[in-house]
Amino acid sequence: MITPGKDLTNLLMSRLFENSTEAMFFFDREGKALAMNPAAENIVDQNILNQLYQGNPLALCGTCRGYTSETELRTCLNCYFNTPGTEDFTSYQVYLETRDKGIVPYAATFHTIDAEQGIRVFMLRDLTRQFKTQEKFYQNKMMKHVIEAQEKERKRISRELHDSVAQELMSAVIDLRVLKYMTDDEKLLRKVKQTEVSMTRLLSDIRNLSVELRPAALDDFGLEAAFRSHFKRMEQSYGLAIDFDSRLSEKRYGSEIETVVYRVCQEAVLNALKYAQVDTVKVMLTEKDGILRLQVEDEGIGFHPGDEPGGTGLGLFGMQERAELVGGTFSVESQRGKGTRILLLVPAEKL
Repeated sequence: MITPGKDLTNLLMSRLFENSTEAMFFFDREGKALAMNPAAENIVDQNILNQLYQGNPLALCGTCRGYTSETELRTCLNCYFNTPGTEDFTSYQVYLETRDKGIVPYAATFHTIDAEQGIRVFMLRDLTRQFKTQEKFYQNKMMKHVIEAQEKERKRISRELHDSVAQELMSAVIDLRVLKYMTDDEKLLRKVKQTEVSMTRLLSDIRNLSVELRPAALDDFGLEAAFRSHFKRMEQSYGLAIDFDSRLSEKRYGSEIETVVYRVCQEAVLNALKYAQVDTVKVMLTEKDGILRLQVEDEGIGFHPGDEPGGTGLGLFGMQERAELVGGTFSVESQRGKGTRILLLVPAEKL
C-alpha cells in the first residue's frame, strides 16, 4: 500500500503523464525536447519527433500552422518559442498539422516548471469537439434569426395584402356592382359582369395568399384554430380530405414553437397532396407529459428513405432543422406502397 507522500505524488504524476489525453512536451532552456507523453507523440509524425529529440528548437514549426492573436485567426508573429517566458503566451489557441487528423485547433499552455534548470512544459488540449459545438450553436442561432425575420416579413406582407390590396379590390368590386345599375347597355353590362367575376376571383386568391403567408388565426387563436382554417382551405381548393384529431383545445404555446409546428404540418400535408397520391391525410395534434406531438400520416405510395421527393418547399431536411431549433425531434417512416408517417415531438412551453 502506498501512503500519502512523495511516493504517491510520484505515482500520480507518472500516471498523469502516461494516461492524460492532453499532449505534454517538456523542453530545456535551449528548446531541446526532454520528454513527451504518448498523447504528444501521437500528434506529430516521426520526422518531427526525431528533430525534437535531437534538440531542434524550431521542429514544431514544421507542424505548427499558427496561433490565434487579437487581430488574426492564425499568425506566426512573436510565437511562444521566439519569445520564451513572455506572460502573454501562458495560454492561447494554436493550430497544428497532426499525423492523422489534419489541422486541429488546440488550447495551449506554455510555462516554466523549473526556473533554475530552465525546464518548460508545452501542453495541448484538442478543441475540435468544442469548436463543433460552438459552430452548431452559432448555426442554430443564425437560423433562428433568419426564420424569425422571415416570419415577421411574412406577417407584414400578409397584413399589407389583407388590409390594403384586398380592401382596394373589394372597393373596386363594389363600384362595379353599382355600375351595373347605372346603364342599360347590354354589351357594357356583360363586360362589367365579366370584370366583376375576374376581380372577385383575384380577391379570393389574394386573401388565400395572405393566409398562406402568415395565418392571422395562428397569432390570434393558436395552433388548433390555425390548423382547422388551413385544412378547410385545402379541402375547398384541392379536394383533399384531412382527418384532424386535436386535443389541445385553446392551449397556447410560445410563438416560435407554434410557428415550427404549423410550418412542419403545412409542409407535410402539402407533400402528401403532391406526392402520395391520396385523397385523405390523417393529422393528430396532442400534448402529453410536457411534449407537444404532431403526427401526419397517409396511406399513399410512400418512398424509400433517402429518396426525398423533389419540390421547392421546406423539404424533410428543412423540417428537421426547424424541429431542432426548438429542441424537438423529427422523424419520417415510409415504405414504397405503404404510405408515410411524419412525427414531430417538441418540448411544450406554454404561455
